[in-house]
Amino acid sequence: MTTDQQAEAGTAEGQGPVEISPDLADRLAAKREDLFEKFEIPEGFPAAVREEADEITDDVQPEVESELETRTDLRDMTTWTTDPIDAQDFDDALSIEERDDEFVLWVHIADVTHYVRPGTAMWEEALRRGNTVYLPGHTVHMLPPILAETVCSLVAEEDRLAHTVEMHLDKETLSFEDIEIYKSVIQSDARLTYTEAVDRLADPDAALHDEIELVWEVTDQLHEQRKADGSLVLNPRRDKAHTIIEEAMLKANKAVTHELMWNRGVEAVYRVHPQPSPDEWDEALREIQELDGVSIPGDSWDDPRKAVNATLEQAPERQLGKIQWAVMKVMPRAKYMNDPFGGHHALNFEIYGHFTSPIRRMSDLVNHWIVYQNDVPENLIELCDRASERQKAAEQCEREYENFLEEVGLNPDAVTNRGLEILAED
Repeated sequence: MTTDQQAEAGTAEGQGPVEISPDLADRLAAKREDLFEKFEIPEGFPAAVREEADEITDDVQPEVESELETRTDLRDMTTWTTDPIDAQDFDDALSIEERDDEFVLWVHIADVTHYVRPGTAMWEEALRRGNTVYLPGHTVHMLPPILAETVCSLVAEEDRLAHTVEMHLDKETLSFEDIEIYKSVIQSDARLTYTEAVDRLADPDAALHDEIELVWEVTDQLHEQRKADGSLVLNPRRDKAHTIIEEAMLKANKAVTHELMWNRGVEAVYRVHPQPSPDEWDEALREIQELDGVSIPGDSWDDPRKAVNATLEQAPERQLGKIQWAVMKVMPRAKYMNDPFGGHHALNFEIYGHFTSPIRRMSDLVNHWIVYQNDVPENLIELCDRASERQKAAEQCEREYENFLEEVGLNPDAVTNRGLEILAED
């Protein structure tokens, strides 16, 4: 079960937050403070950043209406968001249509760069922070949360500014027939949780059933196609809603970097993932093969990624984490570069980059600006290095905080899923 599924299941079953004493709450706060200092992660936002955020979120609708003349109006298109049950912002939405000889898939991303652009205090702060840091029960945002809660949240039945990736896909191969990326105005018809999306998919009479069923058919094919091509799939037992979102976002990210590299020939923030050495892969596969109840199918050993995929699909639930960890230990760290040379090994993509989460990743924010302006920042290499460095710092901080939670007797997953509640003192 994935983290988001666990969160929804916990809520559905009425599980409350993890209860801790005031003393333990103080210890956790002190540990976070130490880690933030160690990894140079700032919590509070400077006054200039807060003032900018407050100003642009004061009244949304007039700003949207002023943009209608210069944007593609997609408000009449059937569109919906799918997020965890406790999500506070909805920064991506989907639309889909089947035509005689193609599928058309639209991925709409909240237009963060309409509000956060070079020259603003918020832009500089985003570059400084690099990404949002997610600790169990505590989040340090890259941008002021008020943006994600208002103008950059694709809430249902409200007009919002978006950056849309329109993908025309061949019905047989699902390859790109055409890619269009443009600024738009959308209105989401519904905000669905993952559970609700699965429920509507199972109910032919439910609203949006036909659209969700169609996007499931397309994304399921994309998922199977990725596996057949050798893409590593470490979470093979995700539900249908998670697969829809994962594959749609991967396809959109791939479309954007395809457009930037092949059609425009420009530098961008590309995501490059080196491959482990043959000896490292052998080490991982041997460790997996030795696990109780686990056997790597004999016909898959020639391609380590396919071997891992096939093993995860057959392995007992209790061994999934150990298989995933054996792989992650030998995986080199992915990094951001201004050239896609080397591609993305785990995904088995020749070219890949990030576009679908500009509210929480500086890499995506910069790519939005490059796509919109066709203008590459002069310090792009520096920005790529900065994004890689801040991601590494965030991951190390998250890991050390999770280890500390375990030391004091708390389950990091439970804290992430259910939050914390400080018990009143007697």
